Amino acid sequence: MSLIRLDIKGISYSQTQNGAYALILNEVEGTRKLPIVIGAFEAQSIAIALEKEIKPPRPLTHDLFKSFSDRFDIKVKQVIIHKLVDGVFYSSLICERDKIEEIIDARTSDAIALALRFKAAIFTYEAILDKAGVFLSQEKPSDSDPLSKKIISSNLEPLRDNDELVNLSGISLETLNEMLIEAVKNEDYESAVRIRDEISKR
Repeated sequence: MSLIRLDIKGISYSQTQNGAYALILNEVEGTRKLPIVIGAFEAQSIAIALEKEIKPPRPLTHDLFKSFSDRFDIKVKQVIIHKLVDGVFYSSLICERDKIEEIIDARTSDAIALALRFKAAIFTYEAILDKAGVFLSQEKPSDSDPLSKKIISSNLEPLRDNDELVNLSGISLETLNEMLIEAVKNEDYESAVRIRDEISKR
């Protein structure tokens, strides 16, 4: 399976999941985005690594890992998001020491926080992007892609009704696909993650 390189587009705050954030990864040579829900600490760590001018007074956990690795000449060469099960992404750190490579299992949020500090490339597989990727581009997507269907109705159900989360299980797959396109178009990444996970379950 071929690897597809990703970079970080940004982080958005979740309005419905308290303390959660959506990390948006961008396909480097394509138009698909990969939204991943992460916790507040990991979001802060990634944001600090992205903002070069911000330096915390004491090292964060990921900074400590970087310092420890540097001291013992361990390099993180790349991060691979290799599996998606029930909406949970699984990642591996490809590390090297004394020209010997080791693969270490990691949470995706931690893996990306470390990738930024090591300037390591982030990859995933085509199958994962096919399953969980969403289009965010204004370009006209392919008619053959199941997630790129034209929106039939602009009056789709919102994901929140009187501040309560809408249950997606009773919504048809066709409508979910339409809702996903609408959420992505509006840059509502958190809703797009929920809809995408519901589609993946089916």
